[in-house]
Amino acid sequence: MSDQTEDDRFLLSDGTDVRALPKVSLHDHLDGGLRSGTVIDLAAADGVELPETEPDALGAWFAAKADSGSLVDYLKTFDVTLSVMQTREGLIRVAREFVEDLVADGVVYGEIRWAPEQHLTRGLGLDEAVDAVQEGVEQATADALAAGRSIRVGQLVTAMRHADRGLEIAELAVRHRDHGVVGFDIAGAEAGFPPANHRAAFDYLAGQFFPVTVHAGEADGLESIRGALIDGRALRLGHGVRLAEDIRLENRDEESDYVSLGALARWVRDRRIPLELSPSSNLQTGAVAAWGEEISDHPFDLLYQLGFRVTVNTDNRLMSSTTLTRELTLLADAFGYALGDLAEFQINAAEGAFLPVDERDEFVSALAAAYGLD
Repeated sequence: MSDQTEDDRFLLSDGTDVRALPKVSLHDHLDGGLRSGTVIDLAAADGVELPETEPDALGAWFAAKADSGSLVDYLKTFDVTLSVMQTREGLIRVAREFVEDLVADGVVYGEIRWAPEQHLTRGLGLDEAVDAVQEGVEQATADALAAGRSIRVGQLVTAMRHADRGLEIAELAVRHRDHGVVGFDIAGAEAGFPPANHRAAFDYLAGQFFPVTVHAGEADGLESIRGALIDGRALRLGHGVRLAEDIRLENRDEESDYVSLGALARWVRDRRIPLELSPSSNLQTGAVAAWGEEISDHPFDLLYQLGFRVTVNTDNRLMSSTTLTRELTLLADAFGYALGDLAEFQINAAEGAFLPVDERDEFVSALAAAYGLD
């Protein structure tokens, strides 16, 4: 897209402005979606030293450090954002602006994931932290409604997979299920920290009929995905991109390829388990290094063409210098997608949202009408 102007770089080939399309966001980290200027403001108030003190320079620093090809190195950038998210005021502001940015991106339903256990160094308790984020969310949704825009947002309370607080965080999530929290997740360093380490939490959540998504198939392979489904009872896979390792392509002749799915890939496809794919982030962390280094190398299209329930996400908008609009446009440019394809990605996400079925159906109907599928 380098030869496009600022005005047309988010247009489909038929002239559709991707920015104006309604969207659903399932995989978006609160501590990865701060505005650079907000980081600078909060750092000044909290006495936190930053690597850069101008918004554009700080944004460039995040992008450069995150583009490491390693999830472990990528995660180090969060030390900076987490350092300014340790007070009630800071969490309220970050959450409010986060939702404001979703509205600006055309998101009509979004789930924000974050780990409350990482926000306690300045005296907040777990419940206080969740309440602060919810206050920011509600401020922004009310402001959007007053401005004639509608958005619904739920929290995904996350436990850090390398820590031992899984059950405690699961109980926290359930306590707030009627106050903005819609699901549970585990995140952080994936390799070496399987979902089985948090089996007590997942057992508890299953007993409470509380929905779960699990980071899997990003920095680790098929066994991690298997663990998310079996030990974590995951209803969605956070990324899940390395499920493509269970797909075999064979050249039978010059005109066609033969595709075979392993048992795990068949299970995920046949059960319509949503994949929370994040194209730019997957490139930055090396999750798709086995396939290449460009968006066009990403196995997104392979998974889509084979009937997997693919969804498009940003993961961390600050670190990847991205928006959902940008991710959709990158995919459309790389694979020739049209409006109908983008509609299917949004409907996939709406059908996978952690909402009651009647509310999911309402979103699906609204999206179908907005994309002209009626």
